[in-house]
Amino acid sequence: MNNTNYTKEVIDHFTKPRNLGELKNPDAIGTVGNPTCGDVLKLYLKIDKKTKKIKDIKFQTFGCAAAIATSSMITELAKGKTLDRAKKITNADVAEKLKGLPPIKMHCSNLAADALRKAIEEYQSKNN
Repeated sequence: MNNTNYTKEVIDHFTKPRNLGELKNPDAIGTVGNPTCGDVLKLYLKIDKKTKKIKDIKFQTFGCAAAIATSSMITELAKGKTLDRAKKITNADVAEKLKGLPPIKMHCSNLAADALRKAIEEYQSKNN
């Protein structure tokens, strides 16, 4: 990994990812992949049924440093939020919180936001 291309926030989330792993009996799973670069992200959600808030969130990512960092950041941005609020988190929000990504790696932040939206939509379609 060439550190000069990444912010200290990206490096921090890559080397010490938050909420890494798999949730047992998740309420929803969002899986997305980017065939161009080979990154794959699986996002697990546990939802508080009463408040419709994300009470736990974990991820597994196969990919580059940026893919892992954006996966870690999306979990921090979404945890504790209502599903409606979490669904509005964008790739720009993820990149901004990481203080930027190299242009060639911006697609990684799309993966994180897309996986979150996909998991929420899966949950809502099963529970509405």
